[in-house]
Amino acid sequence: MAARLGIPETAIEPYGRDKAKLSLDFLAGLADRPPGKLILVTAISPTPAGEGKTTTTIGLGDALTLLGKRTVICLREPSMGPVFGQKGGATGGGHSQIIPMEDINLHFTGDFAAVAAAHNLLAAMIDNHLTQGNHLGLDSRRIVWRRAMDTNDRALRDIIVGLGGPANGHPRQDGFDIVVASEVMAILCLADGLADLKQRLARIVVGYRGDGTAVTANDLKAAGAMAALLKHAIKPNLVQTLAGNPALVHGGPFANIAHGCNSLLATRAGLALGDYVVTEAGFGADLGAEKFIDIKCRKSGLTPAAVVVVATLRALKYHGGAALAVVDRADLVALEAGLANLERHVANLTGPFGLRAVVAINHFTHDTDAELDLVKNHLARLGVTAVMAYHWEQGGAGALDLAGEVVRLAESAPAPVTLLYDDALPLLDKVRQIATRLYGAADIAADAKIVARLAAFEADGYGHLPICMAKTQMSFSTDPKRRGAPNGHIVTIREVRLAAGAEFVVVICGDILTMPGLPQHPAAEKIDIDATGRISGLF
Repeated sequence: MAARLGIPETAIEPYGRDKAKLSLDFLAGLADRPPGKLILVTAISPTPAGEGKTTTTIGLGDALTLLGKRTVICLREPSMGPVFGQKGGATGGGHSQIIPMEDINLHFTGDFAAVAAAHNLLAAMIDNHLTQGNHLGLDSRRIVWRRAMDTNDRALRDIIVGLGGPANGHPRQDGFDIVVASEVMAILCLADGLADLKQRLARIVVGYRGDGTAVTANDLKAAGAMAALLKHAIKPNLVQTLAGNPALVHGGPFANIAHGCNSLLATRAGLALGDYVVTEAGFGADLGAEKFIDIKCRKSGLTPAAVVVVATLRALKYHGGAALAVVDRADLVALEAGLANLERHVANLTGPFGLRAVVAINHFTHDTDAELDLVKNHLARLGVTAVMAYHWEQGGAGALDLAGEVVRLAESAPAPVTLLYDDALPLLDKVRQIATRLYGAADIAADAKIVARLAAFEADGYGHLPICMAKTQMSFSTDPKRRGAPNGHIVTIREVRLAAGAEFVVVICGDILTMPGLPQHPAAEKIDIDATGRISGLF
């Protein structure tokens, strides 16, 4: 894989026989190369019926290669929370997968463990500082840095630490977030090298003194040790697709509670090494694509040459009111009603953001010609092409029509992406722009404490930062049961968090949680390993 991309053997660090990391020195030497074309893959609002965004990303990359385009696929690393929970892995499916699937879905090259270690080192240094005299004057009631782990565990959302007497520190309220929601993960994904990584880690705000002034990781002298733990994790991972094409897999998922994009280092490496880079952003376009543009593109200057919106007829019928048990049946009424969800996502991408879009219908065997014609005709009236894709069954050969349309869009006259809001807009107004212009909301709701907190961020010099919305991925609203394209709802802000190192403000809406729980029957119950080391039950 490295040789195909022109990467010398000295620039790769093998992790076994089928995984490797790229050296930072080599990546730094790519800076002057002209970039390839960036293709963003996103989707409609997720449903239990499934959409297949990662599978489509891989199939499209394989198809572009078949068309003679040197293509690099850039994906996010799976979190073990969903792997052992309900969603499962994130390496694609059918004939459009990246391998080795078992390794990638589990520990991979240890990046998530390194993020957790760096995150929790800072947490330990905070409590140690309190115990050792607290010369910084950190108010234990105003500590905002929680702990992190890469497993769904609802019991750890809110805890008390420091019990057991003076030898165990000061009792205080604390809690855990899943690793992908860690600011350290976001910093890893947005840093452009080790120096930038360490500077960003130093800026992390861990809590506040009684007078309201911030205490940072730099004040605790923690940034250097944290960066040392991330020395290897910051390097992008090289693997391959089933078809033998290169894929860079690096950085965290979860666009519902994080920024949901793969690392900037991996994306830039792919653009320097290939004619085309196909990357994905998490969940629906209202979350992943919005953050890709308003956070990642804003900070990096990247511009997608085209965007693919993935949908299935099953999912569209579900959005149109059909019960999950019957979405495999032909139902033109439900399908037509569900098109509102797809239409809004497409309109958001082509309108406020000014991107060129194509819709990929991820094909299922029970899809009917009448249903497919309905979708194509509806989108044609909007000036958008819908393409059938059969990559799950056929690999890249099944996505050649999609690849052809992507090339047509990408190689037309370039147009810069339009950001949704200006840096100078007040933070609350930035949230309102997202809610009203993309979600179809009538307004946002925030109590006086939230408004005061945002005002304090602005007073401290953080008003220019973009917003990282945390809300349910299942709906444009904050109610996961509201399917389709609801209008006139209110987006309620429950909490706000400053990510000074990652350089955004997290806005937590509705009932969304930053530490998920396991379902009644978690996927972990079906995962096993035999005496030969063969793992089963991963999906």
